[in-house]
Amino acid sequence: MKKLFQNSIFSAYRRNIRLNTKIWQMAWPPMVSNITTPLLGLVDTAVVGHLGTAMHLAAVAIGASIFSFIFWAFGFLRMGSTGLTAQALGQKDERRVRELFLQSIIMGLSIGFLLILFREPLINVAIYLMEPSVEVEPWARMYCEIRIFSAPAVLAGYAIVGWFFGIQYSKGALWMLLVINVANMLLDYYAVYGLGMASDGVAWATVISHYLGVALAGLLAWYKLKGFSGSVPLSVLMKWREYVELVQVNRYLFVRTILLLLVMLFFTAQGARQGDSILAANAVLMTFLMIISNALDGFAFSIEALCGEAYGRKDKKLFSKIVKLSTYWALFASGLLVMIFWLFGPFIINLLTNVESVRNEANLYLIWLIFFPLLGVWSYMLDGIFIGTTSVKQMQNTMVVCVIGVFFPVWFMSQGLGNHGLWLSQAALFTARGLTLYWCYQKNMKNGVWFKE
Repeated sequence: MKKLFQNSIFSAYRRNIRLNTKIWQMAWPPMVSNITTPLLGLVDTAVVGHLGTAMHLAAVAIGASIFSFIFWAFGFLRMGSTGLTAQALGQKDERRVRELFLQSIIMGLSIGFLLILFREPLINVAIYLMEPSVEVEPWARMYCEIRIFSAPAVLAGYAIVGWFFGIQYSKGALWMLLVINVANMLLDYYAVYGLGMASDGVAWATVISHYLGVALAGLLAWYKLKGFSGSVPLSVLMKWREYVELVQVNRYLFVRTILLLLVMLFFTAQGARQGDSILAANAVLMTFLMIISNALDGFAFSIEALCGEAYGRKDKKLFSKIVKLSTYWALFASGLLVMIFWLFGPFIINLLTNVESVRNEANLYLIWLIFFPLLGVWSYMLDGIFIGTTSVKQMQNTMVVCVIGVFFPVWFMSQGLGNHGLWLSQAALFTARGLTLYWCYQKNMKNGVWFKE
């Protein structure tokens, strides 16, 4: 018993108080900001949901789904910025820290303006794929035509948040997201009830709130930049070859993200083929996945930044300690989630829907979600390690193997299990991601890929 206590997470905390405190200082702000992020969609829904017609509610739901998909595809702007910035911090290359901030923002703004430039074909394709009704289609299109103008702010925001994590200033991301969400609430209410607008007002509120959020983030970043020496000549920012490292990192992350989006879309489509009740039940259960992601992302972001810094220093001992302690805490959080889902899963489902048929279906498949925290924690933490070391090509390659070699074959062989087969394939994907990345991790540590012996 004494030996068990000595090896416990609490004993590990006492022996490494400073590092554990640092892990938590990095982890809690993204956890809180992740919790506030869904409020953006909930407030939009609540405001238009009281206009007396489902038409505007449907338009906002369709438009929000489209832009969640589009913007998530460029999530690499956050991840790539974090890993490279953390490494530059570890190398004490302050000029490179400043340079990465500017390069990442320029890349985010450039992609955002390209999305605006090509908005017409992009929106046409998205609306066609979503297949809204004749009544909803004009309002959904109007929402999209307004919302697209938030693209530069959203993508520049991704870059700044990634840089914040890289310099271990996770509170900056929290403040940015809080401003976006609070501004969105107030502007939603004013646009709809003050100006008499509908889904178009909700779209403008979202656009303005994103620009307010990124403006605050820019001010916070400017304050932080004063702590880093060195100047970045304009000529450096204008040369394509100066972006090579950032582009190489981001292209692998982009492919990985697209594969995850493909899995998400396929999962939704297969659920829809099994009927409206299954589709709705899966949507409810996806909330549990969102809770898992919100809880574990904090530790993943923490390990990205701290491992990235240790990797930049070439400090193998510190690197290994960060991996060990962060994983302890993530496992602790995963265990808590398992207990919460086990004890309160049906209650959470009842809060999310009052449709009895959907409740029954969701409870039938709840068992999968109860154990997902323990299945998924490994992939979350290993993703953080590989982002911090910018070993993103391995992330891409393992994702290709897991999606094509595991997810789809497991789904194909388990179709006779119905929706259980669909959730089995999701569980297999989580497991495969953890195993393949762990194999790469062991290989990199053993063969001196990250740290020369």
